[in-house]
Amino acid sequence: MSELNGTTKFTRFSEGQETASLILAHVYSALEAKGYDPVTQLVGFILTGDPTYITSYNNARSMICRLERDEILEELVRYYLQGHFPAR
Repeated sequence: MSELNGTTKFTRFSEGQETASLILAHVYSALEAKGYDPVTQLVGFILTGDPTYITSYNNARSMICRLERDEILEELVRYYLQGHFPAR
């Protein structure tokens, strides 16, 4: 991160948005398959960083732990904004 006129600029250090997207889809499916509410469980994980919010079924917990929580938030915000605002 570097500071520009009082605003902090975040520099992303991820393997790519497809990776985060694919991992989130896999974790979502695993949570659903085990009968959990995926949204609630993912929110708990993002807020606390506690991996026990994510089931170990189908390797979901180890997969999501490969991502930083800021990478997950970035992917979720990108996905939401792309669906609600026209491309520029």
